[in-house]
Amino acid sequence: MTDAANVETLSFEKALAELESIVAKLEGGNVPLEESIALYARGEALKTRCDALLRDAEARVEKITQGADGRPTGTVPLDGE
Repeated sequence: MTDAANVETLSFEKALAELESIVAKLEGGNVPLEESIALYARGEALKTRCDALLRDAEARVEKITQGADGRPTGTVPLDGE
């Protein structure tokens, strides 16, 4: 397990994979209490990272606008309808 400061540098895919691994370990119920607490804290940090990356990605999604002739004229935010 990497140190908590490294969470901010993880890609979405790596953060999600590590989070899924932590969830599996905790659901298995065979982890000592102290390790469970550390894993839970790491999982919270990973969840926060994934949420932030998803929000950033959603903010960049754009809808292509078309003119009367059907040609692209630009873009607008997807939820800006």
